[in-house]
Amino acid sequence: MITRRTALGMLAATCLPASLAPSPARATLALQEPEYFKEKLADGTLPAMAERLPKVPRVVNLAAMGRKPGQYGGMVRTIIGGQKDIRLMTINGYARLVGFDEHLVLQPDILESFEQTGNRVYTFKLREGHRWSDGHPFTVDDFVYYWEDVLNNKEMRPRGLPLDLLSARKPPRFEVVDPLTVRYSWDNPNPEFLLKLASPQPLTLALPAHYMKQFHPKYADPETLAKLVKKEDTDDWTGLHINRSRTYRPENPELPTLDPWRNLIAPPAEQFIFERNPFFHRVDETGQQLPYMDKIVLNVSASGIIPAKAGAGEADLQSAGLDFADYTFLKDAEHRYPITVNLWEHTQGSRIALLPNLNCGDKVWRGLFRDVRFRRALSVAIDREEINKASFFGLARESADTILPQSPLFKPEYQHAWAQFDPDLADKLLDEAGLTGRRSDGVRLLPDGRAASLIVESAGESTLETDVLELVTDHWRQVGLALHVRTSQRDVFRSRALGGEIMISVQQGIDNGIPTPDMSPSALAPTGDEQLQWPVWGLHYLSDRQKGEAPDLPEAAELVKLMRQWKGSTSTEERTGIWGQMLSIYTQQVFSIGIVNGTLQPVVHARRMQNVPKEALYGFDPTAFLGVYLPDTFWFDRSA
Repeated sequence: MITRRTALGMLAATCLPASLAPSPARATLALQEPEYFKEKLADGTLPAMAERLPKVPRVVNLAAMGRKPGQYGGMVRTIIGGQKDIRLMTINGYARLVGFDEHLVLQPDILESFEQTGNRVYTFKLREGHRWSDGHPFTVDDFVYYWEDVLNNKEMRPRGLPLDLLSARKPPRFEVVDPLTVRYSWDNPNPEFLLKLASPQPLTLALPAHYMKQFHPKYADPETLAKLVKKEDTDDWTGLHINRSRTYRPENPELPTLDPWRNLIAPPAEQFIFERNPFFHRVDETGQQLPYMDKIVLNVSASGIIPAKAGAGEADLQSAGLDFADYTFLKDAEHRYPITVNLWEHTQGSRIALLPNLNCGDKVWRGLFRDVRFRRALSVAIDREEINKASFFGLARESADTILPQSPLFKPEYQHAWAQFDPDLADKLLDEAGLTGRRSDGVRLLPDGRAASLIVESAGESTLETDVLELVTDHWRQVGLALHVRTSQRDVFRSRALGGEIMISVQQGIDNGIPTPDMSPSALAPTGDEQLQWPVWGLHYLSDRQKGEAPDLPEAAELVKLMRQWKGSTSTEERTGIWGQMLSIYTQQVFSIGIVNGTLQPVVHARRMQNVPKEALYGFDPTAFLGVYLPDTFWFDRSA
């Protein structure tokens, strides 16, 4: 019988001043060369490891993590559902200036060290001798180039710095302290700064200046640059610069990287090959340079057949494209193919959530969605126990869309807020909301006489969503509400939601269900236009009040106010209090309708692959899917 994985323990607070023990210098390590570089080392096209590593590399102590030092070599096959999913290499590779460890404690990674004072002043020290993947030194010049010639270039950024670099609408002061040290300083606290650097989609602070200058008019020959712009078919040099500098989706094989593997193939392609970065900055405790595995091959396939291919042994490491519904099939495949199937726990506040659009263009529906009685009625009309048993074998946790018990901020009342199954209460709330009239078939009538037919929009990418919505359709029908599912393209959700065309959408709940007080509560307030329950309000915050509309619902406005207070906070105690207020408002107001959380994610790997955790937490934020578990430390046991 499958049992729920045990909690990883109380998550440690983040954003503390960094005073970690320094990594051993490379001179003290018994450096062992990968066989993969044998020819390049022999012909002199690649320097020895002692010259490739930083003077003080990051040493990953695998024994302390309960893992074993590994062996070099091997090619890893994985499957992606589209070319854009090469971004998984950036997410799972998880090389960051500052990053989380597997216990979600912030630590220096690409940086040798960092210090912060009052959440206002952040000082970063680089690793001496660190190099980009092409062997060129990684220095403060790369920070200077990005700060002066990209972020503060009016052609490149006519609207100024990104919001993530502003505090109280003011930019930081950037300074080069010495040849290895840079500093960012604000007059007001910016507690999100380190979190943004550790993000699955990290805030960029540096680019390889030696490579990017050829695409910048300040440095490039005008005639040569004009030819490149024409060849790239962009409007001007800024489009060319953006295309060639993408780091989150590593589409440009020529762009030097600090990631563990570098892309060799430009799109369009049906297969992408990433090879080990010879200048990667991490080593294990025995002196072997990471990553252990030489290549990762990403094969593009239709999303719907990824589970079948993974179960047939066509992937050596696979989590993307798999869901719990595939577990029985994958577990059975263990008997036929040399694969292992692990179950990790999802970190989302709800595995599936329904998001009523409070900015819906239809005035009648908008009024209902903004009525807390209607949102609460939708929630208590859902039989979560039935969904849990039918879709998750009863292994999930029936819950509102909120944080998980693994978070130090968790309180049971958040989990249970309006999450009980009570159709009688739903009927009463719907009557109070003005939906007292009914058709002959029992469907309620809106105040303008139309049938209360709710359209829920789905990206149609998940059979699990379809199965759950079928059950919700029955539950809502019992209280006089008709539900119809419309399949839409996820890429157009944002624009359609902003235009008020979406009534209710279905997707995962809040990304980070395991926060500490020092992690941002932005998911609980209208802070982004990708938040489909209030995209117009979120755009207003995201654009610094330049676009969209300010929330005119008091509780939503209060969440924005509290979010701004959190951004101006300076202590963990203060942030804890703000989190509590926001969680209480969010769950009591039912701004998103959660169903279950704590669901399980299949992670398939080749049986001979070592160091893959048997149990772990899985989600985009903050674990970066596999990222915080360092896939560069996974290895193939050739004796297996």
